[in-house]
Amino acid sequence: MVGTDRSEHAADDVLAPDAADFKRILVVDDEEAMRHMLDLLLRREGYEVHTADSGEAAIAILDGAGYPPVDVVLTDVRMPGLGGLGLVDWLCEHRPNATTIVMSAFGSVELALEAMHRGAYDYISKPFKQDEVVLALRKAEERLRLRRENLALKARLAEQASDADRLGEMLIHSDGMRQVAKMVRKVAAFKTTVLVLGESGVGKELVSRALHTGSPRCNGPFVAVNCGAIPEALLESELFGHVKGAFTDASADKRGLFEEAEGGTLFLDEIGELPPPLQVKLLRVLQESEIRRVGDTRAVSIDVRVVAATSRDLEQMVEENTFRSDLYFRVAVMPLEIPPLRERKDDIAPLVDHFIASTNKRLGTSIDGVTSEALSSMVAYEWPGNVRELENTIEHAAVMAEAATIDLAALPERTRRRGAPLHGFSMSFDEDDLSVKRAQRALERELILRALERTGGNRTHAARLLDLSHRALLYKIKDFGLS
Repeated sequence: MVGTDRSEHAADDVLAPDAADFKRILVVDDEEAMRHMLDLLLRREGYEVHTADSGEAAIAILDGAGYPPVDVVLTDVRMPGLGGLGLVDWLCEHRPNATTIVMSAFGSVELALEAMHRGAYDYISKPFKQDEVVLALRKAEERLRLRRENLALKARLAEQASDADRLGEMLIHSDGMRQVAKMVRKVAAFKTTVLVLGESGVGKELVSRALHTGSPRCNGPFVAVNCGAIPEALLESELFGHVKGAFTDASADKRGLFEEAEGGTLFLDEIGELPPPLQVKLLRVLQESEIRRVGDTRAVSIDVRVVAATSRDLEQMVEENTFRSDLYFRVAVMPLEIPPLRERKDDIAPLVDHFIASTNKRLGTSIDGVTSEALSSMVAYEWPGNVRELENTIEHAAVMAEAATIDLAALPERTRRRGAPLHGFSMSFDEDDLSVKRAQRALERELILRALERTGGNRTHAARLLDLSHRALLYKIKDFGLS
């Protein structure tokens, strides 16, 4: 074997479809004169050339360390030992991204077709003109360039699709959540105070984190505090800090959460639980962008974006005089309401898959999915605890499941539908028609209609409910004339 221009750098894959240019050629031929001629020709054209005198030597180069990536393999067909077609077979199995051009002095249409059928890109008959080799390489270069552009485009589209189906750590498939995501991406760039509304468990903190990570403050801290979880006597010190001697246990100065969130975002969860005296102080902070520690006479300027959240009806609290109207209008500059899970059924199936994966990782379980009956039950359930309840339901089912697939029996009792009638069926039978096939066809059509209605026309999720492949469902929809 003869090799030229060995590199000091090892390569994980010596065929590099993502290489920056198309310059490295591996010439494989048992005739030294042919190798030498091609080496001179290709170098003159600006290529970097490596050579091997057999198929086995070529594999040693392609499969070994110490050589830079190779863009094209130019190989003779007939050689002692492993011939060119055998090398093509090896490349197809081990280097499927290879661009391979075969050469032979025993040219025939049959041999060319065989080489192409086995995975070669092009075929050159010996003896050949030098321009033929260069032209073949130029064509291969154009093919590789188009392949790279195609892969890059697919990657960008996949990334955009992924971004469209996610909001931070939240999965998005329903129209309601897509509207939330659109609003978050628009508002994130501004310091405007946002009030996130929604029932308990819908993901208010996750939306707030998405606002932070999508903002210019993303490199700053995200500090979260539950206003209802801290005793009223301690909450002021927790938010604004205190100085030494401010009260009995204040043995040293302490920074509050507003100062800890400097340059970032402070998330005030359950702001409706904030005591009236602190509502006044919070209003001043939002208006003046400064805080005063407990026991201090000096004000401290802050640069903090406030995102508040609540599951309570603040407008009603304002009417009842339990929440200040001026604070409400200050925090609700940009209200953002998250719909409950029962109003976004399209999110349930992907959320189930997500929670199965996270539960497997956290608990070491090996659940691979849910039965169509179990999924149908979860889609029909109203989810008063929203996404948090769904996550806990999947954890319960993963522990209780008797097999790798979660079935109806593994679900908590509250989420099961026992003997639910199939409302809305409009099947009618001719009492003289006893055809089982026609009855089965009518039933199948009604079940498909019901699944499409339940999933809002989402055929992927409907196929899962029906326990059909997506392709089979599309065929049946066309067969039944459904839209």
